[in-house]
Amino acid sequence: MELQPIEIQITPQATWITFADSAGNSLPGSTLTGLTQAIQNADNDPGNIIVLKSAGDRTFCAGASFDELIKISDKDAGLTFFSGFSNVINAMRQSKKIVLVRAQGKAVGGGVGLICAADYAIGTRYSSVRLSELAIGIGPFVIGPAVERRIGLSAFRKMALTPDEWQTAAWAKQQGMFEEVFDEISQVDDYINHLIAKWASYSPDALQALKSVFWEGTDHWRDLMTVRARISGELVLGQFTKAAITAFRNA
Repeated sequence: MELQPIEIQITPQATWITFADSAGNSLPGSTLTGLTQAIQNADNDPGNIIVLKSAGDRTFCAGASFDELIKISDKDAGLTFFSGFSNVINAMRQSKKIVLVRAQGKAVGGGVGLICAADYAIGTRYSSVRLSELAIGIGPFVIGPAVERRIGLSAFRKMALTPDEWQTAAWAKQQGMFEEVFDEISQVDDYINHLIAKWASYSPDALQALKSVFWEGTDHWRDLMTVRARISGELVLGQFTKAAITAFRNA
């Protein structure tokens, strides 16, 4: 069965947004655009919650699509691609709804950014995390504000400077990246359904006001992330990055 890049399920209590890609649920530009639109459109759906998840039962998100990274040939194209991550994070941040991320497995790079841009994130014991960008000659620039805000500068620095090291789900929970970590995905789903039922009983206006409090002090992120996307868009053109991506794809 062919994977659909984005699937949307709307219920009276929540909007479920599922993204998929055969390469470890990686994020090509078209998927980033689709996620941004889906999150923005969900503000008009019933319910107080958006659940953002990926397909399958293993990897949550492998980050940026290497197939697209290797094809970037000029600064404008680089800025456009990396701005895709900025747009998704800002859509999550600016949504009127509580955004819950369900991370069933490993997350790399941009996948970590999605977790950290959530209002509430739940993982499993398999949800190890890694910021791999430095290893290919760029860095976690665009997602950096979300990651640093979520786990603090010290933990962000550790992840950014050790791109070859996986951090365990337990470590990520300890740093505040996950609100909860369960042994099995069935437990995650049971807890998500419990949360949805509880949050559905609360005032939408109160939840929206509370979300505004969560994200106070981030109104400058759109401009900041554009600057960061431009940095990544220029670095991705370098010979080091081209060679590193080619090596990864051929490994």
